[in-house]
Amino acid sequence: MVTPANPRVLLSIIVPTYNDSGELVACLAALRAEASPESELIVVLDGPSADAAAVAAAAGARVLNLDQRAGPAAARNHGAARAQGSILVFVDADVVVRPGGLARIAQAFAADPGLTALFGSYDDSPRSPGLVSRYRNLLHHFVHQESRAEATTFWAGLGAVRRAAFLEVGGFDAAAFTRPSVEDIELGYRLRAAGGRIRLDRELQGTHLKRWSFWSMVRTDVTARALPWARLVLRSDRIPAELNLSVSQRASAALATCALVAVALAWWWTILLGAAALALLGVALINWRFYRLLWRQGGVQLAAAGSLLHVFYFLYSAASFALAWLGTRGPDTGRVLVPPRGRHRT
Repeated sequence: MVTPANPRVLLSIIVPTYNDSGELVACLAALRAEASPESELIVVLDGPSADAAAVAAAAGARVLNLDQRAGPAAARNHGAARAQGSILVFVDADVVVRPGGLARIAQAFAADPGLTALFGSYDDSPRSPGLVSRYRNLLHHFVHQESRAEATTFWAGLGAVRRAAFLEVGGFDAAAFTRPSVEDIELGYRLRAAGGRIRLDRELQGTHLKRWSFWSMVRTDVTARALPWARLVLRSDRIPAELNLSVSQRASAALATCALVAVALAWWWTILLGAAALALLGVALINWRFYRLLWRQGGVQLAAAGSLLHVFYFLYSAASFALAWLGTRGPDTGRVLVPPRGRHRT
């Protein structure tokens, strides 16, 4: 079932939610305050949730349900298939869109008829006070703010896409991504392959409410981000040099890996400790602007903890890419095997 577009509705704001822990209230309040009469607000429950349904209804949202949990890709597709607007705006349930964000989206598509999709970033004021949460959310903010405007990918935490283009490519790949992962990145690659233009708007920002622990961060970064993203890249003809795959990020991962190897070999050749120090100095020089942001937002404590976490991030990201590369190699021929693509469903 695909609902026909309604010419009186411009923006269809779609918020998927699962196991809401209180963030949905703030998310919907910000959207309701910003939404124009030409907008509709849709909340898709990824599995039954009486509490989330009550919150959504109280905010004046249209509530849609999935009978059982199927993941945010399926939830967004479910909302998109029933949306009436010509522009689909996807917002995560733990993101509070900053004032003017929805108007900025509407203006961008009105001013540029050739624009297919647009996305923003987290702001530099994450709500959770913990060191890990502040580091993780500021890292996302910084990477997006430093990336080029013309993008080849997409971000569904706060992003918009023309409804016609979204439906034409089949929406999010809900069959391949049944849990939060890189379904938005994969969608961006298909939109670009179909000839679409995607833009990153650095001024389109939202506050992230999520609280990260060390292990939840590592588990998410490896299993839901690095590994599946590496598999996507290995299936393509080239590695896109943007966001977390920029040349500076790849160089940092290589230097961090060299530092680790040098420290391990220093048991036999202590002179390699100097090489490890030089490699880490290289990481610091490449990423000094990010560490300056950490310093500015949290002083010495956040800068010190964040820089250590950042080096560890480069190490497990590099290891994840290596594991993905090994996993896509044929046992005999050495060819890179392309896994079959799942069917897209709405």
